[in-house]
Amino acid sequence: MPAFVAHYARALADVVTSAKLDTAAIDRQLADLLGTWDGSRELRQVFEHPGIPAAQKIVILDTMNKKLGMMQPLRNLVALLIKNNRIAHLHEVVDAYRTELQVRQGIRQAEIVTARELSEQERNMLLAGVGQLAGAKIQASFKLDKSILGGTVVRIGSTVYDGSVRGRLERLREELASG
Repeated sequence: MPAFVAHYARALADVVTSAKLDTAAIDRQLADLLGTWDGSRELRQVFEHPGIPAAQKIVILDTMNKKLGMMQPLRNLVALLIKNNRIAHLHEVVDAYRTELQVRQGIRQAEIVTARELSEQERNMLLAGVGQLAGAKIQASFKLDKSILGGTVVRIGSTVYDGSVRGRLERLREELASG
């Protein structure tokens, strides 16, 4: 990821938090914007074309915004990306903004892998435990992997907590082999 992506993401997060804007509304608008972006190859070609003046692209953006209804800071971000020939990195900026906002809100991403489908109550209990372990609020994605046999594997950032039966068996095998 280019370094400038984080600068745009932090700047948007600064504006959103300092103005106390509705982050859920901003996120919906970002989703709408990305949906429009991904859904129209022609739009991407126009916005990324170096031969079309930035001012003309911003007129198109403002026309498009009449339908999208983006809040001013979000519209300004897109205009700035256009002016600085960075619009091709829109997805990266949005992803980095979402990550930045989660960090500011004390939310950590986790991937939780289980051998079987969990009930809602089991998921909530597991999330509470993982939140305590991480010392943060957790936003988790759940995946099934029958090959772990039982238990749970949790990934938070680059840290992996392996409480799976397969993991325990592998550790036991290593101990027996070394000892």
